[in-house]
Amino acid sequence: MARENLNDLSAFVAVAQAHSFTKAAARLGISPSALSHAMRGLEERLGVRLLARTTRSVAPTEAGERLLTVVLPHLQGIESELSALNLLRDVPAGTIRLTASEHAAYTVIYPVLARLAADYPEIKIEVNVDNMLADLVAGRFDAGIRLGEHVERDMVAVRIAPDMRMAIVGTPAYFERHPRPETPQDLTQHQCIGIRLPTHGGLLPWEFDKDGRSITVRVEGQLIFNTNSLALRAVLDGLGLGYYLDDMAAEAIADGRLIRVLEDWCEPFPGYHIYYPSRRQISPALRLLIDALRFR
Repeated sequence: MARENLNDLSAFVAVAQAHSFTKAAARLGISPSALSHAMRGLEERLGVRLLARTTRSVAPTEAGERLLTVVLPHLQGIESELSALNLLRDVPAGTIRLTASEHAAYTVIYPVLARLAADYPEIKIEVNVDNMLADLVAGRFDAGIRLGEHVERDMVAVRIAPDMRMAIVGTPAYFERHPRPETPQDLTQHQCIGIRLPTHGGLLPWEFDKDGRSITVRVEGQLIFNTNSLALRAVLDGLGLGYYLDDMAAEAIADGRLIRVLEDWCEPFPGYHIYYPSRRQISPALRLLIDALRFR
């Protein structure tokens, strides 16, 4: 195969991992039609079908799985070596790909990125806002940002935010109609706004700690969302109780729009960390970002 077809192999890997031409095209920065055309050309040159296409998804064929197994380690090795070359540069440069939750991206990441973008024009930073616990290697991310308790032990983790707490909140009007809960178990008698977890598809459990005792409550209610912003709006409209990081509800609590309950059951826990594989070399650009984010 000609050397210029290395781009097609990279594109094939992206499609095989994403199981979608649309998602892979977005990652590669090309149109889905151009990507589909490139894959057909690759299959024609190899004389074998690599991808099984349906109306809903794309999956590697047996031949495609074999090619993926052979090609992926080599492409990752090339990317690793290219990243290592950045270590020789005096000026931080290159692309940093991050995965972060929506809350972390808005409250911790963006304020720092706004400053770095102005001071270091040769650094390109891509932030993928995703509430799933993304696989850094499979997603080709340089680093991720998650709460400390969610970072796997084989990762290098650097703290970038203070301890956090959860807040159980409802409107004054809601509590005029319903008694305030005295214990976490009382929540089962309330309308609670649910959050659907993208990773496993289940609902976010409401977890509580007090004096070394931990309780998890499976709450129920009429409304379920997969974003905190909509769930918080429902709480502010008096439709039920909500469970959020305390800074999300702090302003509404301060001005009286929301009332906090069960505060003594919401103990602090480790805040956000930036993490990356321990075996990965750190480019000057990523090191600069880590230092700028580091919690002091």
